[in-house]
Amino acid sequence: MRRFAIALLAVLATWPAVRGEQAAPAAAPPGLLLDTVKGQIEIQLFQTDAPKSVAHILGLAKRNFYRGFRVHRVTAGLVQFGDPATRNMTLIDSWGTGNSQTPIGVAEISKKRLHVRGAVGLAHSGDARYADSQIYIMKAASPGLDGKHAVIGQVTKGLAIVDKLVKTDLIKNVTPK
Repeated sequence: MRRFAIALLAVLATWPAVRGEQAAPAAAPPGLLLDTVKGQIEIQLFQTDAPKSVAHILGLAKRNFYRGFRVHRVTAGLVQFGDPATRNMTLIDSWGTGNSQTPIGVAEISKKRLHVRGAVGLAHSGDARYADSQIYIMKAASPGLDGKHAVIGQVTKGLAIVDKLVKTDLIKNVTPK
């Protein structure tokens, strides 16, 4: 019995709360801060559901890839950006065709992440494995996109800003949060 008590005390001594210390706070889920000409938008990313996609977008954001881009597509249901050509207004007719030239290579489509208002997804031109830098934010639910595009996040603040964005609006920068 004494050995058990000593072993138990040894284990308990490693626990911060038993020693009167605070446990380290759990890391917040990764996110993005979109600084637009109309205001800021905060996005929580779904790293567990789409780890490679989230890592890819965070990597682009860390390199300031999105700095100075413009919104290139706006419909009643979504707002989209992520084409480097949008830095050049004379190329407006071809906006939406460019990317970072490093596709993710995997389609991380989750049945639990749906295209609801505020959902953040990855655009592609027919094969979700080739999604790259183009991101869209849903202004309205679109169940027809479910199962076809990876949903990598959700707007947590600034959905009213999303609603105000129009084609050619400036994305000042996108930074990890």
